[in-house]
Amino acid sequence: MNLLRPIGLLLLACTAGSAAAQTADSIFFNLYTDSLKKGAWNYINVDGLYGKGRILPVPARQLEWTISGGTRDGNSIWIDWSFSADSVVVETWQRQRPDQPIRTIIWIKKEDLQLQAPLQDSLLQRLNERNRRAPKKKKN
Repeated sequence: MNLLRPIGLLLLACTAGSAAAQTADSIFFNLYTDSLKKGAWNYINVDGLYGKGRILPVPARQLEWTISGGTRDGNSIWIDWSFSADSVVVETWQRQRPDQPIRTIIWIKKEDLQLQAPLQDSLLQRLNERNRRAPKKKKN
């Protein structure tokens, strides 16, 4: 009787492991942005359609990738400040289904307005100066 318990646990562990490595029926890009930023890691989300209509992120370890520019690490792409192309072509496929690649073109952000934003110190300085110059309220 005690021998059956370890065998049952072993079978349960094997079954759970194979369910976790399930292959999606199809994959698609679910991009969080419409363009890539230079000088930053840009996350590329790939979702999969699994049985019973479940849509879940596909783990990076189950995917193979090619990119036309930048540096890739897992599901992220680094675009250097010196990158001169206007877009990056991203192609990915499941390791278990190399005959079903998906491909997209992601544009590079031309102008980053955050770079033109004032630094926190200069913004605080302007607010303080504005408060000093504020007109005094009239007494009734």
